[in-house]
Amino acid sequence: MTTLEQASTPNPNGFREIDVQRLAASRGSVRLIDVREPSEYNAELGHIAGTELVPLATVGEVAKAWDRNQEIVMVCRSGGRSGRAAAALAAMGFKHIINMSGGMLAWNAAGLPVER
Repeated sequence: MTTLEQASTPNPNGFREIDVQRLAASRGSVRLIDVREPSEYNAELGHIAGTELVPLATVGEVAKAWDRNQEIVMVCRSGGRSGRAAAALAAMGFKHIINMSGGMLAWNAAGLPVER
């Protein structure tokens, strides 16, 4: 089990959940995928440095080229869309999928750094 997996909790949909403080503290070189729309990415809530923008509608197709054994954290505005994306990736056979609970709303509320 990876460090982020140890800091996360299981979700019954085949992925894990992590809160923003634990993610910020143990992020390392994890791949961050932001599933919001392009208009949201640089808007009011900003985005986490190093995230890749892959809108929810395209995740299934784009993910076909990803390593199914890589640790990936899914991010969105509040955790709903990223949770759906995480469940879809788990169903596709991805082994280390983690959803960021609370999304960018929680990240901003915690005062963590963002880019715009």
